[in-house]
Amino acid sequence: MAAQRRNLIQSHQSWTDDLPLCQMCGVGTAPNCVYGPDGKGTESHPNEDGHLRFRGEDGCFLYGVFNGYDGSRVASFASQCLTAELLLGQLNSSHTDNDVRRILTQAFNVVEKSYFETIDDALAEKAHLSNFLVPHNENVSFHQLSSQNQKVQERLKELEQEVSGGATAVVALILNNKLYIANVGTNRALLCKSSSDGQNQVLQIGRPHSTDNEDELQRLAALGVDSARVRQAGQIGGQSSTRRLGDYRVKFNYNEIDLLSAAKTMPVIAEPEIHGSQSLDSVTGFLLLMSEGLINALESAHGPEQANQEIVAMVAAELAQQTTLEAVAQSVVDRVKRLHHDVYVSGRQRATYCSRHEDMTLLIRTLNYLLADGALTPTQGGRIYPVSVPYSNSQSTSKTSVTLSLVMPSQSTLTNGTNTASTLEEGTPTPGQSPTATLQSTNTQTQSSSSSSGDGSLFRQRGSQAAQPDETGRVPPYVDFSQFYRLWGTDHSDGQSTQGGLGPQ
Repeated sequence: MAAQRRNLIQSHQSWTDDLPLCQMCGVGTAPNCVYGPDGKGTESHPNEDGHLRFRGEDGCFLYGVFNGYDGSRVASFASQCLTAELLLGQLNSSHTDNDVRRILTQAFNVVEKSYFETIDDALAEKAHLSNFLVPHNENVSFHQLSSQNQKVQERLKELEQEVSGGATAVVALILNNKLYIANVGTNRALLCKSSSDGQNQVLQIGRPHSTDNEDELQRLAALGVDSARVRQAGQIGGQSSTRRLGDYRVKFNYNEIDLLSAAKTMPVIAEPEIHGSQSLDSVTGFLLLMSEGLINALESAHGPEQANQEIVAMVAAELAQQTTLEAVAQSVVDRVKRLHHDVYVSGRQRATYCSRHEDMTLLIRTLNYLLADGALTPTQGGRIYPVSVPYSNSQSTSKTSVTLSLVMPSQSTLTNGTNTASTLEEGTPTPGQSPTATLQSTNTQTQSSSSSSGDGSLFRQRGSQAAQPDETGRVPPYVDFSQFYRLWGTDHSDGQSTQGGLGPQ
């Protein structure tokens, strides 16, 4: 069986090629990036993240985001094997919550065990070849070693690359319209849902298994590990996660790692923490699964205090403008990437935290939400109205018209527990005043609008062509709101004509 799994991975085939993809979700990704002094970024390694989004039988849906490190092997294997362990007949609508939790836990155990079976031969060869190495001598260079010893070292390096690496995972399962979240490591799941009183609740499901998680530190302390040292170190084997898939070095050789050497049993585990079930009946909103790289990039740029509310607000804004969920997810990831980069080049206080970011993945699953032209946001509002604005590029003397969009959401609040995180304030159009949609947050204030060119030329002053005020001190209007007022009036006229109504008179 191990040989079959090994051959399957080497052939790049998948156990799940025939499963249908879920069309109610979208995925956005961005590769890792290291910025140079000039602000230009380069990738330091190939993308190591993975994801899954499948629709099974009997009303079953499976989603996952995997944050790989030291290679993509574990993330790729886990996304395939986990799907095979859950969507090939193992789950059905008759299963109870306890059944589902048991099956999820068992699936993660199988993934962990199966992965190590695929590298058994490589680990055995690595141990065997290590016996033929001469004792290490710092005064002897690689080229001074014997030909046989050089070949042994080269092969050992190849084997190390083949067996090293691991991944963290956050998985969402929907069965019988109930949501289950299984988490191993430091990825994140957020649920945004509209409540009966019109508020949108932002719920983080579970906590990351990291070196500052009190429950995890207590678990490690019970095994004999000095939890204070773990907290101070901030990492175990180069990673902040205390639970992970793969990573044979901290699983099999933990007694050789000073920080873990006192552990009675394996301290870093792959056992998932499972949350749910949570009923999705009558829930309107969306589910977000995010890789650690995306979370860290946003928190590095703006701080961790409002990261959940910020990402939800970004998603809500893009849902009001984009026509596909794939575009929504990618636009949000691109926006986080731009924020991170802009903070770095700004030289502001947080710039030192933004010199690099890891691979980023965002998966969005809508819940009772129809995405279409003029679609509603999760606030049950969000009609998009076009506005024509003249565009003047400093490189050209010609003028063109650019159509923007003003998003007019219903008044509602984004809350986290009892604390208001942000509000979407609706501006009502009055004669001579254009309506706006503004996102207000505790730490930031972001104008909600369609994206513009990065150099800001869309709103650049028009220089010598700037309009001069008349005798009353007013500047003639150059933003055409006529189509905006017509559509707004149509939606709010209660059947009455809007002629001569809204808009400047």
